[in-house]
Amino acid sequence: MDFTAKTLWITGASSGIGKAVAIELSSAKNVKLILSGRNEQALKVTEEVCKQNDCETLVLPFDLGEEASVEKAASYIRKNKIKIDALYQFGGISQRSFVAETPLEVDRKIFEVNYFGTIALTKHILPAMIENGGGQIAVTSSIVGKFGFPYRSSYSASKQALHGFFESLRAENTKNNIAVSIIIPGRIKTNISVNAIDKEGKTHAKMDAGQDSGMSAEKCARIICKKLKKEKKEILVGGTEVIMVHIRRFLPRLYYYMSSRVNPL
Repeated sequence: MDFTAKTLWITGASSGIGKAVAIELSSAKNVKLILSGRNEQALKVTEEVCKQNDCETLVLPFDLGEEASVEKAASYIRKNKIKIDALYQFGGISQRSFVAETPLEVDRKIFEVNYFGTIALTKHILPAMIENGGGQIAVTSSIVGKFGFPYRSSYSASKQALHGFFESLRAENTKNNIAVSIIIPGRIKTNISVNAIDKEGKTHAKMDAGQDSGMSAEKCARIICKKLKKEKKEILVGGTEVIMVHIRRFLPRLYYYMSSRVNPL
């Protein structure tokens, strides 16, 4: 993917990795960025930083957890005949609660945002992307999208579901010139743990120690953008914690031992 003169739609652009990726991409020549998330004011802050690189921007707020809100945003794109060259999805919520204490409504909320909201937007954009001759779609998973992890049951499950969906989408649409990248971050220093929801569906409001010592969002964004440009199918990014992906694959018994004893915070 050559970002030059492309229109790139970035969700989760109000903070964290999504914001950092938007800023990183804003330096591409003649690029147009569509910036989405729930917090319009925060999106405008991202927009102002991007504009310092003479980047054309459009702020389009919506809520991934509300189907009508996703439909409204997609309808705006269709009505204004905006050709989307790439859709990069970073929006989502994490979790901090044990299975036994988490009511089903909290599990459903996590899936509505991380899975159903994400695939709904994809379904709205994909047909036009195919009709236009192709494009790129990237979705953000997590290292716990590759294995189960304490205190993250539905978060992990929602991310694993994204792998199944987008790998299927890729297989179906290779002939349509649709490139699909699954971004797999480890511990990145963002507010994901602060904004995670607990067993009552309330904000966790705490920065995990592991998160606080993680890779910066800016460094993460540079790695992601470099690999998006190369259309890598999986983009694994983080610190030493990403070795757990390889341990789960090649040394499953060691993974089972470690996962039951690891500090989830």
